[in-house]
Amino acid sequence: MSAGTGTPPGEPDAAPAEDGALAVALRGLAAGRIALGVASIVAPHAMARASGVRPSPELGYMTRIFGARAIALGLGYLTARGAERSRWQRLALLVDALDTAHGAARLVRGDLPRPTALGYTALTGAYMPIGATRLARDLS
Repeated sequence: MSAGTGTPPGEPDAAPAEDGALAVALRGLAAGRIALGVASIVAPHAMARASGVRPSPELGYMTRIFGARAIALGLGYLTARGAERSRWQRLALLVDALDTAHGAARLVRGDLPRPTALGYTALTGAYMPIGATRLARDLS
């Protein structure tokens, strides 16, 4: 047993059990990250056009980097168990909070087409309350 945790050596500490709708929502977000990531890697120029942004080689490269990050976060969450799953969820929440804050700043500055900035800010902003709910339950 690990000192103070009651967990056998080599086993992750148990995370709070995920409950019904929240567990489904978190898995859905992870699957959505993977789908968006794959689309970003496979068709970065189509993603740019769908976002109202003119494609460029530089943007294609950055979109693929974003895609790799999204896939890693989604797969990390879906394949982890116990405390590791909570850690992946918290990392994803941090990324969503940073992305949303950055998007909100772009909206205020007005240096991106408004529909583009609003769309991506709304996407990452919608992920945040679900992740924050899980974090709040973990901490209570």
